[in-house]
Amino acid sequence: MRAPLASVAAGLLAISLQAGDGIAQSAIESRRVTFGAATDSSLVKGQLKGDQTIDYILRAGAGQTLTVELKGSNLQNYFNVLAAGTDNALFIGSSAGNSFRGLLPSDGDVRVRVYLMRPAARRLESSSYSLRLGIDGAPLAPISPSRDALIPGTPYHASAEVPCISGSSGKAASCKASVIRRANNSATLVVTNPEGQKRQFLFVNGKAVASDQPEHLMVQKRGDVSLLNLGENFERYEIVDALVVGG
Repeated sequence: MRAPLASVAAGLLAISLQAGDGIAQSAIESRRVTFGAATDSSLVKGQLKGDQTIDYILRAGAGQTLTVELKGSNLQNYFNVLAAGTDNALFIGSSAGNSFRGLLPSDGDVRVRVYLMRPAARRLESSSYSLRLGIDGAPLAPISPSRDALIPGTPYHASAEVPCISGSSGKAASCKASVIRRANNSATLVVTNPEGQKRQFLFVNGKAVASDQPEHLMVQKRGDVSLLNLGENFERYEIVDALVVGG
């Protein structure tokens, strides 16, 4: 992704932390990052102390690849990645490490959240860190409403009730699924599970390849149905091809 002159603008955003266990509760400082002309990455440096938490915000599109690498002077210094449109982390550094590379499922502001784990924060420890941020690849543009009409008042081209299984109850249910169709038979699918939680899935060339959750996405194909399974909690969503690419 290309943007004009690199800049980092700071502000304060008082929101609760919902993306990963072990983070101290604090207001979150937000810093927007853009890339210089002819570059697709940026190196930022900073310091944390105690429960200070910083969100580095990058604008990106569905289908682009985000890369993040953190080097901190404190071993309890980590980062999480939050996809656009969600407060849940798709990557949690304290369990997955200090480097990430993955496809983004949605359009908008991606947050890379840098923090100290709660025990270090309580001891008022500090860390000096460098954070390498990169976004590459072309975004998958939504199909024009002139080609595929939108549901009025929404960004979605279609919606349907789909069979699903809730991770908490393990019972079969029906979940609402809405889709933003994109170029090359690709799409962003947003499913609301029985607990009211939203899940975003990215389809590329008709195949589910990524989600906005930290759990591993496992995909099974049965005829014209994709079975999307998330992690050990066993969330399952049954998605027909026609919903994703149109029929």
